[in-house]
Amino acid sequence: MEQDKLAPKQVFQEYVMLTVATIVMSVGIYFFKFPNHFSTGGVSGISIILGELAPHLSAGAFVFIINQTLLLLGFLFLGRSFGIRTAYVSILMSCIIWGLESLVPLSAPLTDQPLLELVFSVALPAIGSAILFNMQASSGGTDIIAMLLKRKTSINIGNCLLLVDFLITLAACFVFGVETGLFSILGLALKSVIVDLVLENIKVHKCCQVITSKPDEIVSFIVDELKRGATRIKGEGAYTHEDKTIILTVVNRTQAVQLRKAAKAVDPMCFILITNTTEIIGKGFRGIL
Repeated sequence: MEQDKLAPKQVFQEYVMLTVATIVMSVGIYFFKFPNHFSTGGVSGISIILGELAPHLSAGAFVFIINQTLLLLGFLFLGRSFGIRTAYVSILMSCIIWGLESLVPLSAPLTDQPLLELVFSVALPAIGSAILFNMQASSGGTDIIAMLLKRKTSINIGNCLLLVDFLITLAACFVFGVETGLFSILGLALKSVIVDLVLENIKVHKCCQVITSKPDEIVSFIVDELKRGATRIKGEGAYTHEDKTIILTVVNRTQAVQLRKAAKAVDPMCFILITNTTEIIGKGFRGIL
């Protein structure tokens, strides 16, 4: 759904979620990535390395400079298709990280457990990124480069960005030593896995198929109590040859439990199939992109 077609309340809720996701990402980057020099690719990885090579500017300053430069390129070459959400997140994240450097200066890692800090340095930005991806937004940075390359070339963008991230991570081995470099490579490997896991859990819904001979009360419960739509399909039992109705609906986790209890109370002999689904396109879920 296009942003200008959203109601003001929906726009407000959307930007609250964008802000929360950006704060989560920024906290993970500043408190765990920066002090440990974990360079797992992207603008933050480049900034950590540049902050070490050019100590007169902090990593946070480099994040701000690089993000704003890429943001300007995005508006110049991509126009409105670049996305207001991505611009908002990119500016907000740059300001938060730069602000944290002034408000909460760090001279060393928070703990003496680098593996624990690596988990948080990967997990928090990955959770934030997954929330943004689910809202068709991103944090800008190297995503802007991908958009530019996609428009101007025919190369495989995913492989190109993966190669760039790997080279940035590999550079950490030479700048910060083998141990930090290996931690960074491990973090890069974990990043995509965590993003995928979080995305799947955010997007998952339950597809329910209820095979029953008493469909009316169950459909009423779905429509009136759960406020969901449903489709009725006529069927026939293969063994008994009785007339059956298959009720098809998609609900969230909590509603699936409620539906299961209600259906069994109405028709103890009903047959219920509940499966996970992550891509639902239609009214009440998401529009066709």
